[in-house]
Amino acid sequence: MKNFNIQNITRDNVKSLKPYSSARDEFKDFDVAQMIFLDANENPYQNGVNRYPDPQQISVKEVLAKMKNVNPNQILLGNGSDEVLDLLFRAFCEPKVDNVISLPPTYGMYGVLANINNVENKEIVLSNDFQPQVEQILDAVTSNTKIIFLCSPNNPTGNSFSTESVITILEKFNGLVVIDEAYIDFSDKASWLEKLEQYPNLIITQTLSKAYGLAGIRLGICYASTEVIAVINKIKPPYNVNELTQQRALERLSDPVKIQNEIDSIIAQRTVLLQVLGTVSFVEKIYATEANFILIKVDNANQRYAELIAKGIVIRNRTTQALCENTLRLTIGTEEENNKLMEALTTI
Repeated sequence: MKNFNIQNITRDNVKSLKPYSSARDEFKDFDVAQMIFLDANENPYQNGVNRYPDPQQISVKEVLAKMKNVNPNQILLGNGSDEVLDLLFRAFCEPKVDNVISLPPTYGMYGVLANINNVENKEIVLSNDFQPQVEQILDAVTSNTKIIFLCSPNNPTGNSFSTESVITILEKFNGLVVIDEAYIDFSDKASWLEKLEQYPNLIITQTLSKAYGLAGIRLGICYASTEVIAVINKIKPPYNVNELTQQRALERLSDPVKIQNEIDSIIAQRTVLLQVLGTVSFVEKIYATEANFILIKVDNANQRYAELIAKGIVIRNRTTQALCENTLRLTIGTEEENNKLMEALTTI
């Protein structure tokens, strides 16, 4: 990190790229309410969505910036976190040349996006207690390693990575360190956003799909230095976040008390479910969790998965993942849903 320079890891074609300039970008400093727009070939008849959306999602970014204590210029929004992650590959990883590092078992899209972008994905399996093996990670770094992906709290394990491990990676790696915090709202650990100014190579991704209950609108969030955000903005599609998504996000973000109450309820239900799981005969291990799900090891994951499906309960079988043989991942539902799950678990 001591020698980190964003120009050194940005793809050459992106450095010289002139981004698409949308019609709305050209007039962002004017009072748009008083202007007649005859520039974008839109249908002029008002229905709430006949105009193209704000390409920079200024209103949403301003709300998030105030909530997270960052500058709006340190935020990029995407069509789900998947688009945000894909943009990082496209901005910084040269196909057939560069590589990234991910730490299985973890979120599968890191590997999928690496394959889509024709970028090598070096997998360094977590330790048996689901922590980064820092020495092995750093040993795997080459001059062409551009990104290390850390999912914390991790999916599917549910645990957070140790602060010491993350800091070591941030300080000793001169590429980008992406910390995926999709589940941070369910943890008592502080967000790495507090360290954003300290580490210029730090990128944090979050989402409105989990704690905020907006999976259906697909809104992913990237927090980084203004320099990193400026690079990604050069390649993002001009209208990547639609108007309805922006409106729904603003509506939801305007009621933080309701959001927190739902988070508190999920955490309380998590505690109840953890207690019941301890009484289930075929549950061999319950992994500590700081997310809105619980990973358990059972006697036969395929069998137990099929039995729960037969009772109308859909969970996730993670037995094919590294270090996850015979494991099932259970998402925390409503109290009613959890009661049905617990009844099923104790009767199959």
